[in-house]
Amino acid sequence: MPPEPGDQKPLGLGVDLGTSGLRLALVCGGELLWEEASPYPGPFDDPRSWRGGLISLCRLLPAELRKRVGAIALDGTSGTLLLCRPDGRLLPDELGLALPYHQACSPEAEAARTLVSTGPNPSSAAAASASGSLARALQLLARAQPNPATAAGGQLLLRHQADWLMGALLGHWRWGEASNNLRLGWLQGSGCWAGAIDQQPWHAALPQIVECGDDLGPVDPHSGGLAQSLGLPPHCRVVAGCTDASAAMLAADAGDGDGLTVLGTTLVLKQWVERPIQAAGVSCQRLAGRWLVGGASNAGGGVLRRFFSDEQLQELSRQIDPDRPSGLQLRPLPGVGERFPIDDPDLEPVLEPRPVSDALYLQGLLEGLCRIEMAGWQRLQDLGAPPLQQVITVGGGARNPQWRALRQRALGVPVLNRPGISAALGMARLAATTLQRTAHDHTHP
Repeated sequence: MPPEPGDQKPLGLGVDLGTSGLRLALVCGGELLWEEASPYPGPFDDPRSWRGGLISLCRLLPAELRKRVGAIALDGTSGTLLLCRPDGRLLPDELGLALPYHQACSPEAEAARTLVSTGPNPSSAAAASASGSLARALQLLARAQPNPATAAGGQLLLRHQADWLMGALLGHWRWGEASNNLRLGWLQGSGCWAGAIDQQPWHAALPQIVECGDDLGPVDPHSGGLAQSLGLPPHCRVVAGCTDASAAMLAADAGDGDGLTVLGTTLVLKQWVERPIQAAGVSCQRLAGRWLVGGASNAGGGVLRRFFSDEQLQELSRQIDPDRPSGLQLRPLPGVGERFPIDDPDLEPVLEPRPVSDALYLQGLLEGLCRIEMAGWQRLQDLGAPPLQQVITVGGGARNPQWRALRQRALGVPVLNRPGISAALGMARLAATTLQRTAHDHTHP
């Protein structure tokens, strides 16, 4: 609902950087005022596309609301990593492109495992995987170091998607948020880098870690900065966000016994646990004073869109009878390699046989996604997570009632579809809460 006339309370702005596009949400006192989404204007692996998409989307926000933004928080895809100059500038040509979260770096995996398993803080962290950010970091550094185009820039920085844009808002790139850097080797429980990472000659490329919800200060008001391009007021605070699925967990307000499934381009599972869980392909972070464990498959809605348009998905889904199994045993991965529930960079997709009936084929794909989700929840339970009482579903797939019925049958617990809940809303509420807390601390020292 629009703000009341004369209401000038500061607003919280949340930004979600997903796989297929961006979403903004604006809240006042936790209540949603405005929300908008758009695809990236260019390739996902081009950081200029993230920045340009954010500017275009924010310009849709009415000027009277934009000037009232008191705090902004961003989330990004977990593990999407880039190299940049100390002032945030991108490297030339292909060196300036990011390595996406779903891209496994198998040649660097052994070196990554060695780094996290040796040194003063040995750990089997999420970084010890071909799908972790550490393997991607080693590949990025190997590409850049022999290249003369990078020599004049001095020390390079490794930054994840949300952290790079957060730096653009602040006017410096010193910091990285904890959950975004778990796959790079940050041990949140110990407050240090895993293994021998900080003994490497490139350790200065790593960010100084801040926690989700930290107030990092006002936006950079200088001419040409991102904050000015977005039209944000100079008093707007920058709040450290988190990863995209964790932001959705905040928005869903999930409790004990609740699981959260994000049915977007990829399939992501999240659940609260009493104590940290560490395993390859599994992320575990401290969020809102609690431990949050989860994993992200490469499979998801992106595979469905390879075969069907949104209109076809809607029409064909209506033809599915969830009580009659398709008999197909498909593994709907978008390509070779999986991160969770199986951490295997060589795992092959199984997309055949394809029956004559498109509705039957879609059902087979959805059943395959159900099996992946069921295996994911079982893996978390095997690692010590509590049994599920219900699953809250967000993302585009949460609009599909037939998929919900198939999932509920497979999981054996109630499945609640909540398509109106977005990661951007979680970030907007985080920004507003932090702004409220900061104001309270200033008035009650």
